Order: sequence, then structure tokens, then C-alpha cells
Amino acid sequence: MKKLFAIIQFVILIMFTSCTSKEIQKSYPHKIGDAIDSLNGVKVFYNAETDNVSGYNQTEDKYNIGLKYQCVEFVKRYYLEYLNHRMPNAYGNAKDFFNTSLQDGEINTDRNLVQYTNPSKTKPQVSDLIVFTGTEANIYGHVAIISNVSNNEVEIIQQNAGPFDAPRDKFKLQLKDGKWKIEKDRILGWLRKE
Repeated sequence: MKKLFAIIQFVILIMFTSCTSKEIQKSYPHKIGDAIDSLNGVKVFYNAETDNVSGYNQTEDKYNIGLKYQCVEFVKRYYLEYLNHRMPNAYGNAKDFFNTSLQDGEINTDRNLVQYTNPSKTKPQVSDLIVFTGTEANIYGHVAIISNVSNNEVEIIQQNAGPFDAPRDKFKLQLKDGKWKIEKDRILGWLRKE
């Protein structure tokens, strides 16, 4: 409900005032680049508008982490810093992290991670990378990290969810006919370092 109220306020602000982009920026809860959350010591940074790019992030040896502070940059930085994992294919949009031609439990060679479909015989776990398909409003998709799992819920941590969206979100998790399903239509599946 809070999220809906914040969105309505933002739309009213744009529709009924003659604000400059600097005035609109003042209404955001944080400054671009502010750390707003973290998981296992890896920070999530605020990005304001989802199409904002604040530069390019790469390691000293030129491994591509991604565009600051997009969702892909966070998950790749998390996998590098916390799991010491570099992806063979260091490029691609969020939805490209999931290879739809693979079967549940096969290796995604572009990411060198085991890929699980939604639903899957394998239950999601903390540190899995979760992939959302694109939409008309966001053709690139979205990626996040699973930060908590119970028998009936999955929590994710994400970067670049939107100017007023929280860095964490929760979805129902169900076990039905021997398969685990995250109850969110846009979720293609999850990937895991084994």
C-alpha cells in the first residue's frame, strides 16, 4: 500500500506542477549512488530512475561488472565479491541471464551456473540469482539475488527496482506435485553456483 501511495504522489507531482528535473530529483528518498541495503557485505546502491546510468563498473583486470547502478551490476558484483565467481559471458541484459533452451538443472555455460526453471524440482536458496522476463515497460528484464527462503516464501534483494521501490521484495513459494514454484508470473527461474 505504501508503494502505491508513493507512486500516486509522484504522478500527481509530475502532472500538477511545473517541476524541473532537479526539483523532481529532490523528491526522491536518496541520492544516486547512496548505499540503501546490503547482503553478505555487498551493497545495493540507489539509482533513482530505472534507465539512469552513472558510469561503468569493471575490475582492474577489465572484467565487466556492468552499468552503475543497474540490476545486472549488483548481481554480478555480488557473485564476484561474495562468491568469487566470474561469468564466462560478462555481457547481456537481465533477461539474457536465463537460457530458455535449457532443461531444469542444466548448466548455463554463459554464466557457468546451474539453471533451474520456475517451477523446479530444486528449491530456491539464499544467494541464487533470480531472473525476471521483460515487459512492455521494461524490455530488458530484471535480475536480483535471493536473500531469504522459507517453506512458503522467498525474499529477494535488488538494485534499480525504481525510485520509490524498496530494495527487498517477497513472493509466495509453493511446493506442488514435487516442484517448487515462486508465485510471480515474470520469474523465469534461478541460477546457482554449485
